[in-house]
Amino acid sequence: MPIKVAIYEDNNSLRETLTYLVKGTESLELTAAYPDGSMVIENCRENKPEVILMDIDMPGISGIEATSKVKAEFPEINILIFTIFEDKKKVFDALCAGATGYLLKKSTAVQIIEGIIELHKGGSPMTGEIARMVFSFFSSPPGSKDNKYALSAREMDVLKCVVNGDSYKMIADACFISIGTVRTHINSIYHKLHVNSKSEVVIKAFKEGLLP
Repeated sequence: MPIKVAIYEDNNSLRETLTYLVKGTESLELTAAYPDGSMVIENCRENKPEVILMDIDMPGISGIEATSKVKAEFPEINILIFTIFEDKKKVFDALCAGATGYLLKKSTAVQIIEGIIELHKGGSPMTGEIARMVFSFFSSPPGSKDNKYALSAREMDVLKCVVNGDSYKMIADACFISIGTVRTHINSIYHKLHVNSKSEVVIKAFKEGLLP
């Protein structure tokens, strides 16, 4: 089944381009494209997208606020922030709001399609620039690295991969384990860190300095 995708973008030309891109990709299905997020909850209730491509700077409510509203009402919907902003604070705010991927608008069509598919498969797509910004935002994080959550060595390896935005398959390949074992480790990490999503894992890892 194709992945159901909704687009929120106030630039008419770009919204039209993204619309053609999604419609022209066999593995994707466009539910709708909107110029703002003022009716985002009603839109999601009606069209039931699985992935939302969300701009940050829109009239009415921002993409960050729209993301927060969606995740509160529909936690199963994955949100990929798509913006020109290269601002560390906005990146962090978007992750805190519940976004699980972050791409810049200069990304290629292939990167956008791959990002949507990766997000749907459980990954956290993020360009290299954005990943570096997130790391630099927490260059001197509070807390300690004393493994107070008693993560095993393998769970620490998996945690590093999750923070890097790797998909389940990428984690499995990097750690030489099966995808089923990856899921088991991630569930254990969620339980030990008292979180419910990959974005929460990333935020907690950075805030508390869990990685060396």
